[in-house]
This record gives sequence, C-alpha cells and structure tokens, in this order.
Amino acid sequence: MNAPRSNRVEIDGWVVLDKPVGMTSTHAVARLKRVFNAKKAGHAGTLDPLASGILPVALGEATKTVPFVQDGEKTYRFTIAWGAETDSDDADGTVIARSEHRPAAAEIRAALPQFTGRILQRPPAFSAIKVAGERAYDLARDGEIPDLEPRPVLIHALTLIAADRDAATFQARCGKGCYVRALARDLGRVLGCRGHVAELRRTRVGPFVEEDGVALADLADEVAANALLGVEAGLTEMPRVAVDRESAARLRRGQSILLRGRDAPMGGRAYASCGGVVIAVGAIEHGELVPGRVFNLPF
Repeated sequence: MNAPRSNRVEIDGWVVLDKPVGMTSTHAVARLKRVFNAKKAGHAGTLDPLASGILPVALGEATKTVPFVQDGEKTYRFTIAWGAETDSDDADGTVIARSEHRPAAAEIRAALPQFTGRILQRPPAFSAIKVAGERAYDLARDGEIPDLEPRPVLIHALTLIAADRDAATFQARCGKGCYVRALARDLGRVLGCRGHVAELRRTRVGPFVEEDGVALADLADEVAANALLGVEAGLTEMPRVAVDRESAARLRRGQSILLRGRDAPMGGRAYASCGGVVIAVGAIEHGELVPGRVFNLPF
C-alpha cells in the first residue's frame, strides 16, 4: 500500500514571528508550517516557552540560511526578580536559594562590567544542550541535574534600564550561545541577592528586528503572503555579489567564479544573487567566490 502523497507545497522565505509567552519554538514552527502549508520549515534560535519576541522561521530554501542568521547578534530585554534563585533560572522553576539582600541601582551598575565582553558562562541545567546524547532539560526533569561545563560567550553590551527594590530590567546585546537565564543567575550571585528571570523578550536576531515581527494570530490568509520575506532577508548582514546568468550557472554547478571590480569583497563570506534571486553563499578566496551552499530558486 502506497503512503498518501503530501499536499504541502514548496514555499521559500522567512517569517519573523513575534512568539507569545507559553509556546515552545517547535510548536511555533509547526503552526507556521501549517499556516503556509509548507513542506519544510525551521527556526533560527530557540526561544524559551516563558519568553516572547522575535523567532525567525525559515521556509523551504531559506532554511539553508539559518546558520548565518543564528551567527548574528541578538538583543534581549529582560527583568530579573531578586531574592530567589531557581533550578531553571526562571519563574517556572523551583526555588533553590533565597536572600534578603536587595541591591541598589549603583551596586548593579558596578557589577555589569564583569558580564560584558568575552566571559565564561555555565549554561542553565534546563537547556537544550546534549549530555551523553540526551538533552540537559530532560535529565534535569528526571532529577539528574547535569554538570555542564562553562563555555565562552560574547556579550557586547549589558545595560540597566530600570530598577526598584525587588527587580531590575536590563537590555543585553550578545553573540551566539549566550543564555540570559544564566546571566540573571550569575548576576544575582555576584550581588549577593540571588535572582531569576521574571520576564524575557528577544528583540533582535541577526538582520531581523522587533519591528519585523508578526503575531501568530494575525497570520490569516490575507496577511500571510505579506508576512513572507524573501530568502535574501536572512543574508543581508553579509556582502552581496551581483552575478550574471553565466556566473550563476557556474556557482550552481559548484564551480568558483572570479570577482572583478573595485567593490568586490576582499575576503570572508559573501552571497551571490542574479536578478534579485539568491544563488549561493560562499567564501572569498584569492579573488574568487567559492560556493559553499547553493540555492535552488528560479531565476
């Protein structure tokens, strides 16, 4: 007996979802996949269920650009509640330590330089990091708290926005792999008051910002088409090389092309487009663009 044929369609592009609190990133992707009836979808960076904000979702050929978006800078706005540290480092966890101390704004500001630049950060026990083939959060839920090794992360900026006696609100700009929950935990320890994330919102992921976001409830049929951004939207933070059809054909065959002109990138990574259609992403080597990832889009 033959398996039923899928009626899903090939659809390519990005949707910048403004994920609501209470929804997992996996569930959000599944919902969008149904809305667009798309064959293939994936997101550019997990957002915790208790967090809201920007969750870029790639459809079809745009999934090939996900790693480049994930490598981009991220911005978070979050509130730390003082006085209690939890096993999950957020409001959903069990309290494991308490403190009566409450830091003044001046104390908080004085501690922030310790958490900027390149630092070592121990990921939360409740995280998606794999330990011996299992997710850390699965082990933690079963009562086996994993001993995760600290890892280097880059925090470009950490700013105190507002503070009162029992909580403080911050904005952080950081690189790939940084956990805001771990930041809240460690800041609470340094200040001697303990703390956990009470609210968290992501406002930027690579080239996508809060203003690009669309609510899931707004993705009715007439809105969905306008919410779909092109595949190129995920690549706008790297140099673009315009190529003709002959060069585009070479790139699609996996062959490098010679770059000419004074505006040609001198090194690093770049993407090629022909007539507004993304052809390939590759490395600039010895004046040539060497394709590393090729896109199957009509041009």
